[in-house]
Amino acid sequence: MNYKTFDIALEYDGIQYQGWVTPSDEHHANGMPRSFHVVLNETMFGNLSKSGDNWVIDQQRPAPMVEQVGKLIQSQIK
Repeated sequence: MNYKTFDIALEYDGIQYQGWVTPSDEHHANGMPRSFHVVLNETMFGNLSKSGDNWVIDQQRPAPMVEQVGKLIQSQIK
C-alpha cells in the first residue's frame, strides 16, 4: 500500500490546530508505516507510532492530544 502525506485539523484545549502527517518510509510486515511525522501549526509535533492499542510520541506532549492525533491518523489510513 502506498501511504502519502495528508492534512489534519483538530481542536485541543480550546486551540485550533492544522497541519500534516507524513508516513515513514519504513513499514511493518503488514505494510503499515512504522511511524508518522506530524507537524501542527507549522511546528514539529513529533513522530507518532502505534504501541499495542496506544499511540506514542518521541516528544513530550499531552497524552490525550497524542491519542486524538493518533485517532485522526488511524481514520485516514484505513
